[in-house]
Amino acid sequence: MSPERSWVGRVLAWLAYAVLRLLTATYRVRLVGPSEGDGPNVYAFFHGRQLALFRYPRRTRMAVLSSLSRDGRLQARILSHLGFTVLDGSSSRGGARGLAAMIRCVRRGLDAAFAVDGPKGPYGIPKAGALSVARRSGAALVPITVGASRASVLTRAWDRYLVPWPFARVVIVRGEPVHIAKDACDEVLERERARLGDTLAMLTEDADVAARGCAPSRSIAPVERDAL
Repeated sequence: MSPERSWVGRVLAWLAYAVLRLLTATYRVRLVGPSEGDGPNVYAFFHGRQLALFRYPRRTRMAVLSSLSRDGRLQARILSHLGFTVLDGSSSRGGARGLAAMIRCVRRGLDAAFAVDGPKGPYGIPKAGALSVARRSGAALVPITVGASRASVLTRAWDRYLVPWPFARVVIVRGEPVHIAKDACDEVLERERARLGDTLAMLTEDADVAARGCAPSRSIAPVERDAL
């Protein structure tokens, strides 16, 4: 990358970081769901729901993957400004190396986060990366999602990106942690992958309903508190 492009990228990253911090600071956030365990977690969410999840109260530093594309490099800078440990890799490029680095981070005590149907979809169909990291590191796999009382949805984007409006009521819903045995066979992993997709779809529907102030059709709040 030329020095000029590098300079422009740094400026754009700082501007995007400032906008994100200002926007998400206005959200009225409520966190619902079961308690977390003491060990590291691998958080799994659908692509397009991540913006408001920046308000999730992190317990420790969190590792994320970012693609090696030009857009991915900009995203990596923004995530670094937000306090994430950014690792190179995606399911389409550098994935194996990125997952290996992620496993090492989790074993050292960091949490991890995955947009499980990224980077290009199809929407709502998890890939195996998050499950593989959870299995090989011994961490719990935690489904997580978010809904907003007022938001724009980028309907032309494959991930239906959700942009909550300023001062929206945001409900972050955390599901039951799942522990995957290190010796789990491919059949078990495939079953857990399908179940993760179903769980996230259910939790996302309930988060959308709860954010609008309605009672969801299922209980989603064994534990409930305002997020800081």
